[in-house]
Amino acid sequence: MRIIFMGSPDFAVPTLQALVDAAHEVVCVYTQPPRPGGRRGKELTPTPVHQRASDLGIEVRHPKSLKSAEEQAAFAALEADVAVVAAYGLILPQAVLDAPVNGCLNVHASILPRWRGAAPIHRAVMAGDNVTGVTIMQMEAGLDTGPMLAMARTPIETKTTGELTEELAELGAQLMVGTLRDLKIHVPIAQDDADANYAAKIDKAEARIDWDRPAQEVVRHVHGLSPFPGAWFDLAGQRVKLLRVEEAEGTGTAGEVLDDRLAIACRDGAIRPIELQRAGKPKMDLDTFLRGNAVAEGSILE
Repeated sequence: MRIIFMGSPDFAVPTLQALVDAAHEVVCVYTQPPRPGGRRGKELTPTPVHQRASDLGIEVRHPKSLKSAEEQAAFAALEADVAVVAAYGLILPQAVLDAPVNGCLNVHASILPRWRGAAPIHRAVMAGDNVTGVTIMQMEAGLDTGPMLAMARTPIETKTTGELTEELAELGAQLMVGTLRDLKIHVPIAQDDADANYAAKIDKAEARIDWDRPAQEVVRHVHGLSPFPGAWFDLAGQRVKLLRVEEAEGTGTAGEVLDDRLAIACRDGAIRPIELQRAGKPKMDLDTFLRGNAVAEGSILE
């Protein structure tokens, strides 16, 4: 097939690569414009998709918007059979949705209609869902409301958002390739709006850990925000991120350190860190953290 690919973050890279490996003709890649980054935070840094497309020798376009008649005409002039979209980051106007012969197909990281919106993986973990997955959806004007063509599931278990993102990226890539191979036999299935939830973008204000919650909720909160933005607590005036935790034995006042292995009391039960990260430092396991950061039993963490 003659394909336009539209995506930006790491999540989208496996789908782009899978399309190329499957011998599709990816005629152009659309991605977000380069943004300041690098060590000093000033160098313009292309998106991961931009970098992979350049390595593959594919033309890259990064308009700030697709609303102008000129951009829409340039898109249509590519005469694509289909556009494949994975976490692109821009709203597609109707003229863009209609331009490819087979429309625009989206790789969405949720079992639709469970989580629509910007942060479906984070929200699934934080909500305590047992299962998540990817859906191949025919795009329409609404936010992730289009009919579904294919779906694949995976258990969440104790996985973090970072781990699930990598897993779902690969799962979505293969599902998209399979869907395109047999596109004509896939019958679009309408979503039930009554089952939909909005997966709002993660606000950094959500990241502070509230110890006055059940331990199970704290575990989900930590894993849902790992590795970014990272759930954190205050220790002697410095932020410490928790990247992985487990439930622990013991009870006490919310935020109380219960033993010399940093078990921390919650409203109901307790948790124990497995991986932590101090500001400006690499992540470390609990033993490494405690060697340089003794926390007295009975301390109350904020």
